[in-house]
Amino acid sequence: MARTVPADTRVKGSASTAPERRVLEECCGNEIPGPLPDEAVLRKVIAQLKGFADPTRLKILCLLADREVCVHDLVAALGITQSGVSHQLRALRDADLVIGRRSGRQVYYRLADEHVRQMLSNALSHGAEGRATK
Repeated sequence: MARTVPADTRVKGSASTAPERRVLEECCGNEIPGPLPDEAVLRKVIAQLKGFADPTRLKILCLLADREVCVHDLVAALGITQSGVSHQLRALRDADLVIGRRSGRQVYYRLADEHVRQMLSNALSHGAEGRATK
């Protein structure tokens, strides 16, 4: 069930012309503030997280964490074909996780921005922590 919250309960700093926000009421009586992120934003986040969900793509992201690397070196480091690396790089580009730069016959890749580097760092740190406590 949802109800409308008066404008004076908006988050501090929100625009005064913003519509009233909706609050979902959970069966336990707790309030869950809304609204949810825009569907387009959710789709982009899902695509980005899929980039992290494949072992080869995650290894590529790790190799690019601190430096720009050419495709040839990625092939050597991963031990897979150039076609295989290119396929994974295409998926990472489509998810806006990496950026390529051509220099002569070589293409060099790097992480798209600091947000991606932070996502990778957080994911690796969280994975290294082990199981969450109850």
